[in-house]
Amino acid sequence: MSDTVETRPGLRRSLSVWQAVGLSVALMAPSMAANINPQQTAAAAGRAVPLAFLLSAVGVLLVAYGFVKLCQYYQHAGSVYAFVGATLGPRAGVVSGIGLLGTYTFYAVVTSSAAGTLGTAFLTQVGIWPDPPSWGPFVLTAVALIGAWLLSVVPARRGTSTLLAVEGATIAVILLVTVVILVRLLAGNAPDQARFTLDVFVPETGLSGVFLGAVFGFLSFAGFEAAATLGEETHDPKRNIPRAILGTAIFGGVYFIVVTAVEMMAFGTNATAFHDSPSLLGDLGSRYAGAWVGDVISVGAAISAFGCCLACVVGGSRLLYALGRDAGGALGRTSSRGTPVAAVSAVTAAAALIILVCALFFGATASDTFAWSGSIGTLILLVIYLLTTVGAILLLFVKRRMRVPAWHLVFPIGALAVLGYTVYVNVVPYPTEGPARWFPVVAGAVLVLAVILVLSAPGFARRVGERLTSVDGGA
Repeated sequence: MSDTVETRPGLRRSLSVWQAVGLSVALMAPSMAANINPQQTAAAAGRAVPLAFLLSAVGVLLVAYGFVKLCQYYQHAGSVYAFVGATLGPRAGVVSGIGLLGTYTFYAVVTSSAAGTLGTAFLTQVGIWPDPPSWGPFVLTAVALIGAWLLSVVPARRGTSTLLAVEGATIAVILLVTVVILVRLLAGNAPDQARFTLDVFVPETGLSGVFLGAVFGFLSFAGFEAAATLGEETHDPKRNIPRAILGTAIFGGVYFIVVTAVEMMAFGTNATAFHDSPSLLGDLGSRYAGAWVGDVISVGAAISAFGCCLACVVGGSRLLYALGRDAGGALGRTSSRGTPVAAVSAVTAAAALIILVCALFFGATASDTFAWSGSIGTLILLVIYLLTTVGAILLLFVKRRMRVPAWHLVFPIGALAVLGYTVYVNVVPYPTEGPARWFPVVAGAVLVLAVILVLSAPGFARRVGERLTSVDGGA
């Protein structure tokens, strides 16, 4: 099919493989994630944070196999909504689509809150806002959401190009600082007698703690599959979308394992000090390179968080657009520029509402909305990954719609094992204290509401089935 032909009314094939990579990388936000996510992993895994990220990387690569094969067969803006719907049935597809939409919305909360927190910290460090009030970070959080909305309603070419440029520059700074730290560790002149050691890959409390901490590893990888939502807007999608997804997953795996290992070594394998750091690379940059380096990393991480927020809104709006289009509603329409403005506005408004509810009714700070929404969104995401993997098994090894060697079955089976055990250790034993006891409840409620919606609207499911039949066969 010619690149200039629109495969469906509304969305246009105008994006390159690098712009698809831009969405996946920006939503994964490696620079932000390496700065503020590993601390939560340390609370459960101790010094073995890099091992937890290694397990997460293995799980993501196994899941990526299914996504790559499904993207070679289907090109649809709904991503898992179409993949699961075409393989497990339209009802399951709608449930997975709503679930992933929930994840993207919660992650918009995560990343806008991170942008507010990191941005406020930077302004405080440089003396521009020396004594911000407790609600101060919410000001920049609001700015991030408004900015994400504005950039999302212009054609996706500009949005994804912006994401790639911002994240690429920030990652370059992070890698430079990581190399400086690693050289000093190897040379034996690191601060506080820190040294190079592989003990960071040896768990102190058993593998259960490592798997428990791996949920924040999956949070860091979340978004590697976002390019799938651009299946109707990317040139040669059967080739470019799988390349974008697999390339992002491989890069993320190497990046997170190396960076977290260097971070933990730089803290002298002291998991407590590691956990208590508000900005890992900001602190280490100041100690190992100079105070100004910490400031650069802080502002870079804030920009990365904004870029990730933008990617969450873009990815979520494409999912909501696909659902709305198949339902025949206003959310399934695009503007004269070819962007789903109504869907973008709905996703942004939902993220803002979650923040308002948490702040006004539960006294949450921006740090709280970051942690709470991250945990909830990741639990939903793991379930969606499970459904997508089952769908891939049916497509490849039961219906045999594509030719693949039989031994490739080990990849999706391995993904089911890693994902299933990670979900299990996060709900058994069930948390009984603190906000954590509500995370499975809220995540489950999103999926239950999706099931109720599907069961109460059989006509919608029928229309979805007709739509998905029209894309069956990789059209």
